[in-house]
Amino acid sequence: MPLLFKTYMLMKKQEQENVAPRPISKSDVAAYFGKPESGFRDRLFVIIFEAETHAGRWFDFSLIAAILLSVVVVMLDSVSEINHRHGGILNALEWFFTVAFTIEYIARLWCVKHPLRYARSFFGIVDLLAILPTYAAFFIPELHALVDLRLLRLLRMFRLLKLTAYVEEYSVLGSAIIASRRKILIFLSVVAIVVILNGTLLYVIEGGPNSPFSSIPTSVYFAITAVTTVGFGDITPQTDLGRAITSITMLVGWSILAVPTGIITSEMTAQRFAMKRPPNTRTCPVCLTTGLEENARFCRNCGAKLPLFARD
Repeated sequence: MPLLFKTYMLMKKQEQENVAPRPISKSDVAAYFGKPESGFRDRLFVIIFEAETHAGRWFDFSLIAAILLSVVVVMLDSVSEINHRHGGILNALEWFFTVAFTIEYIARLWCVKHPLRYARSFFGIVDLLAILPTYAAFFIPELHALVDLRLLRLLRMFRLLKLTAYVEEYSVLGSAIIASRRKILIFLSVVAIVVILNGTLLYVIEGGPNSPFSSIPTSVYFAITAVTTVGFGDITPQTDLGRAITSITMLVGWSILAVPTGIITSEMTAQRFAMKRPPNTRTCPVCLTTGLEENARFCRNCGAKLPLFARD
């Protein structure tokens, strides 16, 4: 019997060693986009995609500075007085940044084994949007029948999204938002119910032929401004009951607006503590499977009963 059990455990161990490889994750840049083995493409890949190196950090810092400066140029170009005085310089700077970002985009496609994967990725699309409007505004003739080309120029502000690729805290915030999306969705649904009921009630109380609460959507708009404590003043209740309901709505707004911040902050804190926790080395004494849960009573591999887990 012991020999049969040892043979069975040996077969299980061999099966675990011959498990098929996991699919490539998009978070693994080198594996997903394909890192060249050697040569200039490999060195360029390290500089562009791996910020841990000295050259990679300088590349990221330079690119962040270029992004911020290009956005400042776009903002200054929208001021008519500055554009009238320094339009030529701003236009030259715009083309300088566009050419620089174009070279960067081509370099990213050239130094990976799977350029189409990068082109279809989120940051690949953002990189394309960062350079496409300037070329589109140059090649599309200014005809009155077309949409105003200023809309294309405004798309250059997508360059700000390029910053998320070079600041690690953006990914932490994004992970916290994604992890708490169900809680935020439930919170927003509760707020929507509150403002709809509040707007309907104000329409019943304040509505009339000459009243600004002419419809339920208009009343809901006022309820939203009351909950967010904005108070534009374009619509105001006239009756004492309407003012009392609005006052209560504003006080409720003060108490609930901090809820999303607390949800996201708690999720970020939980992720930070999870990253700092030491790796779990709990091992099954029978089949030697490691990484078992701390509260597990039985091994997930062989089903053997586990001893109590004691953390040092």
